[in-house]
Amino acid sequence: MTSQVSIYKCTGDSYLVAGTDGVGTKLKLAFDLGIHDTIGIDLVAMSVNDIVTSGAKPLFFLDYFATSHLDVDIAEQVIKGIVDGCQQSDCALLGGETAEMPDFYAKGEYDLSGFAVGIVKKDSVIDGKNIEEGDVLIGLPSSGTAEMPNFYAKGEYDLSGFAVGIVKKDSVIDGMNIEEGDVLIGLPSSGVHSNGFSLVRRVLAQSGCSLNDQLIVSSGKPVTLGEALITPTVIYVKQVLDIISRGGVKGIAHITGGGFTDNIPRVFPKGLGAKIYKDSWEIPAIFKWIQEVGNIEDSEMRRTFNIGIGMILVVSREASARILAEAHGRNAAHLIGEVITGEGVTFT
Repeated sequence: MTSQVSIYKCTGDSYLVAGTDGVGTKLKLAFDLGIHDTIGIDLVAMSVNDIVTSGAKPLFFLDYFATSHLDVDIAEQVIKGIVDGCQQSDCALLGGETAEMPDFYAKGEYDLSGFAVGIVKKDSVIDGKNIEEGDVLIGLPSSGTAEMPNFYAKGEYDLSGFAVGIVKKDSVIDGMNIEEGDVLIGLPSSGVHSNGFSLVRRVLAQSGCSLNDQLIVSSGKPVTLGEALITPTVIYVKQVLDIISRGGVKGIAHITGGGFTDNIPRVFPKGLGAKIYKDSWEIPAIFKWIQEVGNIEDSEMRRTFNIGIGMILVVSREASARILAEAHGRNAAHLIGEVITGEGVTFT
């Protein structure tokens, strides 16, 4: 899945920046594992991480939860993840809508999406204070309840999200001042994040492996394939905004659907490309497993997955030294490449 943000100029010197996205077929994994309390983090992450690429701070998030018959336990798990994601990104969860739609989803299924921002002039707010005797009521017909039999298999649901941020006009990060010699700083991912799961599921099916099989990792506690794959997406908002505030950031690429191959070039002005130092960060074990078991070429891995880097900042060479010196712990960062003359992405 790929997504882009939309920028809306409002009054004053600021813009509103909006993004909407889902988590794709990672939901299939949540269904198989019966784990629903992290998928909401992914939902928030996919939108707010896109928004921060413009230098915007997320403001609020809204969700829509639809199901045939409300399963309170599953709903609470999903909402818990959404709340967690909003807290991680300092983004307010303003509310949402819960709809029960019998025969629309199979038992245990639900759909989730988020959206909507509006603006109104101060003297045009309708607050009901001027209602008086004699005013009339006009009724508009509802559209009823939609029925979509067999839309999802038993126990499945879909998920999407929407977020809005704000950035001052002179602080928009649009990549227009990127030049040859600038460097690429990569922020580590937690794993597959929320893209490439159609391929992951195909590899799982062909391999005959179980989600309960152990994944061999170089360090840390042993994990199963399922645990590694369901790990929630990193929310980079606070780290990226802190780096932006210190200056030197010219462009940002959120590595989602399309991987390195498609997401990095769209940040650059025409005539510029990226040279990636392929050994400059450690590839997480889950990607090594996917590639080995699925017999996947390097080019397809780079076009499909984040391969261990979820966000890439294009910065001046001068700023890169400071950024790397300040990066540590959960806010780690790696020098992974540079901007070159030409187009596309090459690995050396």
